[in-house]
Amino acid sequence: MGDNSRRNFLKKASVAGAAALAFPVVGNSMNSESGSGSASKHHLAEGVSSKLIVPKENGLRITGTFLDEISHDIPHQNWGEKEWDRDFQHMKAIGIDTVIMIRSGYRKFITFPSKYLLKKGCYMPSVDLLDMYLRLAQKYGMKFYFGLYDSGKYWDTGDLSWEIEDNKYVIDEVWQNYGSKYKSFGGWYISGEISRKTKGAIGAFHAMGKQCKDVSNGLPTFISPWIDGKKAVEAASGDITKTNAVSVQEHEKEWGEIFDGIHDVVDACAFQDGHIDYDELDAFFSVNKKLADKYGMKCWTNAETFDRDMPIRFFPIKFDKLRLKLEAAKRAGYDKGITFEFSHFMSPQSAYIQAGHLYERYKEYFNIR
Repeated sequence: MGDNSRRNFLKKASVAGAAALAFPVVGNSMNSESGSGSASKHHLAEGVSSKLIVPKENGLRITGTFLDEISHDIPHQNWGEKEWDRDFQHMKAIGIDTVIMIRSGYRKFITFPSKYLLKKGCYMPSVDLLDMYLRLAQKYGMKFYFGLYDSGKYWDTGDLSWEIEDNKYVIDEVWQNYGSKYKSFGGWYISGEISRKTKGAIGAFHAMGKQCKDVSNGLPTFISPWIDGKKAVEAASGDITKTNAVSVQEHEKEWGEIFDGIHDVVDACAFQDGHIDYDELDAFFSVNKKLADKYGMKCWTNAETFDRDMPIRFFPIKFDKLRLKLEAAKRAGYDKGITFEFSHFMSPQSAYIQAGHLYERYKEYFNIR
C-alpha cells in the first residue's frame, strides 16, 4: 500500500473507529443507570459466562497499575474524584494493591502544584492529583508509587542525564509535602523509559534512585523499560513491526551492564511486554528473570493492556493476547504483574467499551466473583 493510500486508510479508519466508539459508550452508560428495560436485559444475562477451553488461573495476576493522568498519547478521560474513586473500587475488586503515577508531569503539564515546576513555567493544574491519588490509595488499602517528572529533554536529545536536575528538587519537594504525611506513599517510579544502552542512563537511574531512597529512608524504587523488539516502532507511525529488532543475546548483554550499574538503588524492573511477539515471550522473560535474580532485583512484568498489533493507536488488547503474556510471566517465575494501564484499557468505566469487556474476561479467567 502506497504512502497516500495508507494515510487515507488511516484517516478513514480513525474517523470510523471514533464514530463506532462514541455510540456504544453512550449506550453503555445509559444501560448502567436507566430503568426497567435495561434491568430486564441485565437479568436475562445473569449466570451466563464464557466456556473457556484453556486452563483457568494459569497466568500471573495483575496486582498493580500505572495511573496515566497526563495522557501523553492516549485520550484524556476528564475524570474527577468521583470517577477516580469508582475506578479504585474496580481495581480493588480484582486484587490490585499497587498504583503507580506514571509521571508527575510531562513538559509543562503537571499533576500537583509544585512550586519548583511552576516557577520553571509549568501550567497550574486545576486539582492536586497527587494528593487525590494518595488519599484514594489510603482509602482502599493500596501502596502508591510516585513517578518522577519528565521534562521531555531526554526524548529531544537521547540523553537521560537531562532528567536529573529537575528531579533533584521534585523528589525533595514531594517527600516533604506528601511522602512523609501519607502512609500510602510506598515507593518511587523512576520514569525515564529506555530500551537499550542509552546515553546517561546508568548515571541518571543511579542518581535519581539513590536520592529517592535517601530521602524516604529506603522506600523501594523501580523502572519500566521496553524491549527493543520487532514491535518497538514509533507510536505516531502507521507501522506495526520493524526489521532491526534486538536479539535475546544482545538484550541479555546490554541489560546485564545496566543492572550491574543500578542494582544497589533500583529494587525492581518491570519490562514492558508488548514490543516482542508472543512466541518470543519465554526466551526474553527467562533472560529478564535470570538477570534480576543475579543482581538481587525483583522481576516484575508490565503487562500492556493495549494492543500494539494494530495501525491505530491505542485500543484495549484482545484478551487472548493478554492471557498469553500473563501465562509466560508465570512460567518465568516473575514476582509481580503490573499493567499500563487499567483505567483506559481495562476499566468498566473507560471511554473504550472494549475495556469493560476485557475486565469481565479477566475475571472469568481468574475466577473472580
